[in-house]
Amino acid sequence: MKKQCEILLGGQWIKTDDFIKIINPFNGEAVAEVCRAGIEEAEKAVEIAHKSRNTIASLPSYKKSEMLRRISDALLKRKEELARTIALECGKPIKDACAEVDRSVLTFKIASEEAGRIGGEFLPLDRNPLSEGRWGITRRFPAGPVFGITPFNFPLNLVAHKVAPAIASGNPVIIKPASRTPLTALLLGEIVAGAGLPEGGISVIPCDSKIAESIITDERIKVLSFTGSASVGWALKAKVPRKKVLLELGGNAGVIIDESADIDYAAGRCVTGAFSYAGQVCISVQRIYIHEKVYDAFLNKFIHLVKQLKTGDPLSEDTDVGPMIDESNIERADTWIREAKDKGASVLTGGKREGNFYSPAVLADTTPEMKVSCMEVFAPVVTVVKVRDFAEGLHAVNDTVYGLQAGVFTRDIGNAFKAFGRLEVGGVIINDIPTYRVDHMPYGGVKQSGFGREGIKYAIEEMTELRLMVLNLPHT
Repeated sequence: MKKQCEILLGGQWIKTDDFIKIINPFNGEAVAEVCRAGIEEAEKAVEIAHKSRNTIASLPSYKKSEMLRRISDALLKRKEELARTIALECGKPIKDACAEVDRSVLTFKIASEEAGRIGGEFLPLDRNPLSEGRWGITRRFPAGPVFGITPFNFPLNLVAHKVAPAIASGNPVIIKPASRTPLTALLLGEIVAGAGLPEGGISVIPCDSKIAESIITDERIKVLSFTGSASVGWALKAKVPRKKVLLELGGNAGVIIDESADIDYAAGRCVTGAFSYAGQVCISVQRIYIHEKVYDAFLNKFIHLVKQLKTGDPLSEDTDVGPMIDESNIERADTWIREAKDKGASVLTGGKREGNFYSPAVLADTTPEMKVSCMEVFAPVVTVVKVRDFAEGLHAVNDTVYGLQAGVFTRDIGNAFKAFGRLEVGGVIINDIPTYRVDHMPYGGVKQSGFGREGIKYAIEEMTELRLMVLNLPHT
């Protein structure tokens, strides 16, 4: 890994005089320095993307497919390097970092396939006498330069979910990675630029929020794709009401454990969903609603498994829970737990600080208005609540401003479809955790959790414009 990294402007590496120091959250050591873009570099990135838009848009499907497949293959070849970079800059356990690389490999492979499937419809329009002989043809056209803003928690695959559909749909893309984790995004930029994308097709520019806002509001940028906090996402959307905007925001994902559920399986999956990457996942399990008939059995199994989790060095293969990204996030989670305890909640296990680590915490006796329940905790913290029946569980999951995904463990097919019909979320995951995501499925939320959908096919639709041509054929 280079100790000093330049930014990527339209496929060219550029050095600036301003730097961001990247700190390993596990041990506080400096990993590298990354150049930070200023207003001049931001303007150049937009200009290059704007100038290249017609060239990128005119790429034939087979060329886009070939480039995307080369990127997928290159990611696989550099898996070890990428996984280690992820672990060093964001503290993700190496086994989870490897899984993230594997997902990004698949994300670009799927994009390669979808690039050749962007089609349209042939519509008969003669549904009244005046339209006799008329036919309609629809086709999707690239919307124009895409600006993607990504968070720290998935520094490779969430960038891939901006870059891959942008290329597949024929749009140049500019990425602003999280300031804490730009190294992985720059590595991906290097791979993309080396795969044959025309000049101007990709830029990766770490920068501050004011610089990013100047890019967002530039009229030459046609699509904003943002993944991050709800407060920031909705504020940005308000600044550009006439742009195409895709928001993937936060949540406080709920799980229902029905009385018919496989308790051992549900407990194991909920431990994974609650504490993977120290709970720093927008669809992390945060609230578990358990039928009173199985509450004790589930809780005993769940607590037993939580206590077996190993916390430690992210580069160790047997580490389950690594450090949180920084001290301020630990302090926030700890404050919320203290506030909950003051209002009557009890900590069944965990909830202790040690450096940048926070031991996996399970809280009982919580109420809906407590921050650990109603807000996005984004930490290794989960609440457990006893409910009388399935209907109460559905109501409890919905009792929030968020609506990203929810999990339901049940053997009752009627309850499964009841959850599908009544839960106010973007995805209902039956017999698994809300943390489940496969990269080609439609992914996104409702309420404060988002606007639009990711998943390659669906993101391509967000990054393109549907256009209609009407043919008035001569009468014979």
